[in-house]
Amino acid sequence: MRALIAFDKYKDALTARETCQIAAECLKKRHPDWEIETAPLADGGDGFCDTLTGCVDGLFFNRAVTGPLGKSVQARFGIALAEKLSQPARDLLNWKAGVRKIAVIELAESSGISLTPVRDRSPWETTTAGLGEAIQAAITEGAQSAIVGLGGSATHDLGLGALWKLGYRFIDKSGREIDGPPVPDVWPEVGQIDTPEIALPHEFEIRLACDVENPLLGPSGAVAVFGPQKGLKPHRYDDLESATKRMAKLLCDTCGQPYSLMDATGAGAAGGAAFGLQAGLGAAIVPGFDLVKNWIGLGPKFERAELVITGEGRFDASSLQGKGPGALALEAVGKGKTVRILAGSIGELPNSPFDPENLIAISPPDLPIEAALKATSENLRKAIRKVL
Repeated sequence: MRALIAFDKYKDALTARETCQIAAECLKKRHPDWEIETAPLADGGDGFCDTLTGCVDGLFFNRAVTGPLGKSVQARFGIALAEKLSQPARDLLNWKAGVRKIAVIELAESSGISLTPVRDRSPWETTTAGLGEAIQAAITEGAQSAIVGLGGSATHDLGLGALWKLGYRFIDKSGREIDGPPVPDVWPEVGQIDTPEIALPHEFEIRLACDVENPLLGPSGAVAVFGPQKGLKPHRYDDLESATKRMAKLLCDTCGQPYSLMDATGAGAAGGAAFGLQAGLGAAIVPGFDLVKNWIGLGPKFERAELVITGEGRFDASSLQGKGPGALALEAVGKGKTVRILAGSIGELPNSPFDPENLIAISPPDLPIEAALKATSENLRKAIRKVL
């Protein structure tokens, strides 16, 4: 039997790499004659840095940066060698010639919603300043380009905090520089944006990994879709939408970018950070899951597999909307492969194409969440021993 083990993270319990390692060790003990390959999954959110850096034996770095609420947090980033990447990954990234060291940066590490208690969440006050500091730290460590995973943000500042840390200046209507990060709360004071002489080293390129397709504005834009989960009150929707439009136009005017950039697919990702980093730094969006698939060499491993074992912390209808484990499981079923989905819990799956016996919740339903998280490793081992 040729088996592929390809898990995403069990959030707050195990990383994708840890989950795959545990599953592979357990499966090898039970079936020593099987051919087993692993492929940790990720999108642009939590686990992006760990998966991409670890899969190519890159180096990890930790730095103190500005968190979403302005307090210092520890953020990790990675540096990988371009020569370790598969050709399809390099083709997708389309770097200029000569790039050797690539920074792998996860926005959630510095500006993630997991860093903001529910009571403190507010799109008016959170900043991406730490992202700019992480980019600068990676450059100091020798990176010649960067991939930024945009998932899991707590912010709606259009990435202006990152631009501020990279040299952009925000000037009030009396000609004085704004003191502090340019969060939406202070946008009414901003009358002018000044660009730095050099925001990034010459030839430094940034790619933005995300699968969000939302534009910046409108009913499917960043405010309407993502604002509520970041603490936006319904009665302030129009205020933030209007402020976002004004600041986006101001940034476009400053950087010589067309207003149509606001309508581009994915511009609304991470509270408009995708828009701001494209306008201010010339960044380009690449599909997050496609990047991960090519980076970790998932394609050939998938084709070789007869059995596909996947899962994540919770598997439900949202897993089938482009997320890694769901996309992989659907493709496996479509190609007639045997699939086992092991998740912390299984949610509603209307019109599921999966045999219910192949959907395995590893945590007992009556186990409190705190206890379930602590027991994830052992529960995963027990489930593998039971169903495989």
